[in-house]
Amino acid sequence: MVSMGNQQQCQIITATAALFLAVIGIILLVVPRNDIKQPPEFMYGIVLDAGSSHTAMFIYKWPADKLNDTGIVSQHSECHANGRGISNYSGIRGGAARSLEECMDKALKEIPESRHKLTPVYLGATAGMRLLNISEPKESDEILKEVEDKLKTYPFSFKGATILSGEDEGAFGWVTVNYLLENYIKYGFVGQWLSPARDTVGALDLGGASTQITFVTNQTVENKENLKKLRLYGRDYQIYTQSFLCYGRDQVLLKLLAHLITTQGSGGSIVHPCYSADYNTSVNLSSVFDIPCNKNTKKPTPYKPDDNLQIKGTGNYNQCMGNVSRLFSFDNCSYSKCSFDGVFQPNITGNFMAFSAFFHTHDFLQKAARITITSPADLENATHVVCNMSFMEMSKVNEDQGNRLKKSNMTEDQKKRLWDTCAVSVFVQVLLVNRYGFDDLSFPHIIFQNKVGDTSVGWSLGYMLNSSNLLPAENVLVRKALSSESWSVLIFLFSFLLIMALFFLLRAIRKKEDDNVI
Repeated sequence: MVSMGNQQQCQIITATAALFLAVIGIILLVVPRNDIKQPPEFMYGIVLDAGSSHTAMFIYKWPADKLNDTGIVSQHSECHANGRGISNYSGIRGGAARSLEECMDKALKEIPESRHKLTPVYLGATAGMRLLNISEPKESDEILKEVEDKLKTYPFSFKGATILSGEDEGAFGWVTVNYLLENYIKYGFVGQWLSPARDTVGALDLGGASTQITFVTNQTVENKENLKKLRLYGRDYQIYTQSFLCYGRDQVLLKLLAHLITTQGSGGSIVHPCYSADYNTSVNLSSVFDIPCNKNTKKPTPYKPDDNLQIKGTGNYNQCMGNVSRLFSFDNCSYSKCSFDGVFQPNITGNFMAFSAFFHTHDFLQKAARITITSPADLENATHVVCNMSFMEMSKVNEDQGNRLKKSNMTEDQKKRLWDTCAVSVFVQVLLVNRYGFDDLSFPHIIFQNKVGDTSVGWSLGYMLNSSNLLPAENVLVRKALSSESWSVLIFLFSFLLIMALFFLLRAIRKKEDDNVI
């Protein structure tokens, strides 16, 4: 009796399982299937920021599928090339191209080989090349051709080497800032990209040869050359942007030096109130006056370009402030309001992020003065402290910042940047407060920052965001999968068959128990 019960039980279970598998097989054959799109992992892009002082390479990546026609771009890595900016290789054949090799070789290793041919490469040259294009257009063209030929030797998709306008540089910097702060979109906790509808943040950029200010304004932009209209992530933006060529860190120092020589004469030596009292140096007159930014500056008489001029620092804040202020002109404003040099600017509104040399100067000032700078008065006090410092004291601040640079092993360029700190700090103070118009109410709304997370702030990411719209979306992979309705039917049938199997199993067990009782 027991043997027959076990045999009946096994037959029921086997029949139920066979029925279940048969039904599943039939469903998989006849139920309609949907195509589920599966995007590939990443596409990559390379942007070379060919600045006036050096070249930086940024590798970006983004999913192949797009959101509102703009790629979801993040920084993969960066590389800062040794040597100078490409504009400094005028007359040095091959120099500009060679300066790119180290970083481009790094890109070969960091981007998967299967993606090389799909990876676009852009080179954008900024104010250094803008100046060279003004003074020596033939040399500018030669350098661009040289770097183009070099970049074409790599197995990437070369898209061009161009000189960006100052307004484009400012606009793309603004795009970068707001993208990184997630003011366009952000990834929500529900796993979807959301529009936070937050106010945008203005961008303040200080490079080696130019400075840019860009922000959204509701006021009328009286000079249409300052007006940019952008569409990102399904929204339209109208921004004011202005780039001041020759007002970057390096060029403004040469403008200041030319002004001091002109006012004091070139009788062998001058005093420099923005240099430390323990600083003495010499300069060749041609390096000061025979440059595009000083072409309209009156030369000393007699002018001998090969002569060297001795410079002695005095470390006088008030005199430094007076001389730097004279670099800005307030003549010939044809608009209702101008910042300086006849350039229209609406009133400052909203929050701002100041990066590049703005950030480095602000950071040094806070360390040197040991205060948090949150107002124009704080900025003035900190600048006053720095201008009264000796080189030894500034060196100590530099070491405390983690640069580990000692006086004995500094290069001449590093030493010069320290001695120039007072002049640059005064320039930043005059530019932000007296010219752009940041006051006690608006100055606290400036954030001095050079990175957001692991991503550097600058124009290159904004450029990549814009350029990614022009790239063809990669064909997505397709796999076959059941639709949600089919899965519902399948789960229902599975549950039904499972219940039936349990029913027959319990019935067999009960019958077995009854047989045992008998």
